[in-house]
Amino acid sequence: MQTYRDAQKAKAAAAKRAEAERDRQARAAEREAAQRAREEVKRERERAQAWVRTQKEKEAQRSADSRKAEQIVRDLEKREAARVKGLEQRKRAEAREKAGAERRAKQEMSDRLRQEAAVKTTEVETQVDRMLSVLHARSGGLHPFRLRAEDAFGEGGSEGLTRHVEETLSGIDYPENLRGGRRAAFAPEARELVLEVELPGQAVVPAVTQYRYKASVPPTVVPQPRKEAECKAMYRDLVARLALRAIAEAFAVTPPSLVDMVAFNGHVNAKDRATGKAIRPCLVSLRASRDTFEDLVLDEPELDPVQSLHFLNAIVSQHPYDLEPVRPVVTFDLAKYKLAPERDVVAGLDSRPDLVALDPIEFEHLIRRLFEKIGLKSWVTQASRDDGVDAVAVNEEPLIGGLCIIQAKRSKNAVPAEAVRALAGVMHDKAAAKGIVVTTAWFGKASWDFAHRTGRMELIEGRHLKALLLEHLGIDALIGLPKLPPGWETRDLR
Repeated sequence: MQTYRDAQKAKAAAAKRAEAERDRQARAAEREAAQRAREEVKRERERAQAWVRTQKEKEAQRSADSRKAEQIVRDLEKREAARVKGLEQRKRAEAREKAGAERRAKQEMSDRLRQEAAVKTTEVETQVDRMLSVLHARSGGLHPFRLRAEDAFGEGGSEGLTRHVEETLSGIDYPENLRGGRRAAFAPEARELVLEVELPGQAVVPAVTQYRYKASVPPTVVPQPRKEAECKAMYRDLVARLALRAIAEAFAVTPPSLVDMVAFNGHVNAKDRATGKAIRPCLVSLRASRDTFEDLVLDEPELDPVQSLHFLNAIVSQHPYDLEPVRPVVTFDLAKYKLAPERDVVAGLDSRPDLVALDPIEFEHLIRRLFEKIGLKSWVTQASRDDGVDAVAVNEEPLIGGLCIIQAKRSKNAVPAEAVRALAGVMHDKAAAKGIVVTTAWFGKASWDFAHRTGRMELIEGRHLKALLLEHLGIDALIGLPKLPPGWETRDLR
């Protein structure tokens, strides 16, 4: 029993020890679990702390990266801003340079155009000065050529003198664009030199008064047009100046013993604006004696060249700028003129010339030769309006001489009495001693009565003219009238 009890006790002790062991193990397990739990908590805490640290590090890294990125962005922005600023500065600099270059170019163009306007204006003023001074700027020292002219005439006759005059006049300096060709012919019996001069065209007159700079877009040089009336007046004045100069030079290079009269024709080569064909109108024509011409003071600043031509009884185109021609006082046929001085129509007429059929120039020369043969001197032709010849001549006879006004009518009909009365008015105006009307036709009773009342007029009708031509020039002329005038006989016409 004891044994049993001992066994039981032992068993109980063993069980107790086993229980204690289990408790110990349990406690140990609990402690171990607690320890593991603590360690786990610690590890969890450490992991949490590590995660937090990691997060903080990541956040710090992100912050650093962000700051770095922001810094990079800021740097990029700064660089971009600097680049943009530099680009803008360059653009502004280029714009300033471009604007400066444009201003300089504009200023240079402005200066160039202003200079161009000034140069062109100076050229215009120079041309106008040339035109205005062409008469006063005559060459001096021409009188020595007179001796050479006498020598040329002595050696070569009329042709020798003509060549000398043409060569001498062609060698005289003239302003640019104002010099034209010259032709001459000489009639020794009449001591007359015929001079034909080529006048400049209308283009020689500047069509503008000046050039001015206009600051438009683009800037330009603008011509200031000259008024048409001023252009015409300037051209008329120039033609007059050139005519007077040419005549003055012709007298200067020829001796008075050879040349007492100069017949001048001024022509211009041009194009007919209506047809386009070449034309050569005569714009001024006159016959001037040396004595009459020397009355002109050509160097007088107040001299009006146009009025001077009127004084010389020149036939001047009313509209020279428009190339309106006049009939020359001498038809310049060089070959004929040299062979027959003064265009000797007497030598050129048929054996029985018809006076009515003569052209006006031929009729003028015929009447002139007749009255010079009769004894009248210093013949000066006037501008004619009636297809006849108006002239002033001088009778040098001491008692009955004086100024004589002559009018010739190449007509097939009776001369109106008004024409005879008009001549009386001209005689009074010029204080003439005598007036003569000569015609190829006849006069009515009123004309004869008026002439007888004045006592200073002489009427020469066709049959009387026919007789005078036969008596003084040896011309047996015809008068081709369509009907026999009152009181005439058939032989008076034939």
